[in-house]
Amino acid sequence: MDTDIAAIYFYKGVVVVEAHEGVTLSFTTGFTILLHGLRITGFSPFIYIANRVNSYSVSPTDYKYLNKINPLKGIAIVSDSESARNNAELEKNFCTKPLEIFENMEDAHEWAIGLLDEQNYFI
Repeated sequence: MDTDIAAIYFYKGVVVVEAHEGVTLSFTTGFTILLHGLRITGFSPFIYIANRVNSYSVSPTDYKYLNKINPLKGIAIVSDSESARNNAELEKNFCTKPLEIFENMEDAHEWAIGLLDEQNYFI
């Protein structure tokens, strides 16, 4: 699914979001994507993977909304940029769900499936 702010890919138990260059990703700008995503996942447990292939802004205080989404069981942030990974470390302070940072999608996906399995949500 491609929107004006991101490309979103839905897999079994995993939602991958690649925000477009220069956008601001927040609860307000991403709300319709969130609703559409929840309809597609059928409110089944899932892991959100932010594949940060582009440079964009994130509102870390908006994690308070993500923390309340029950089907969301964890968040992975993927970037090959050290500065982006450092920013993600700061974001961890705002998230109460499991959040890990990775340099590649393969490791993030493996962690996501493992987390779902560990929490007995493997589908």
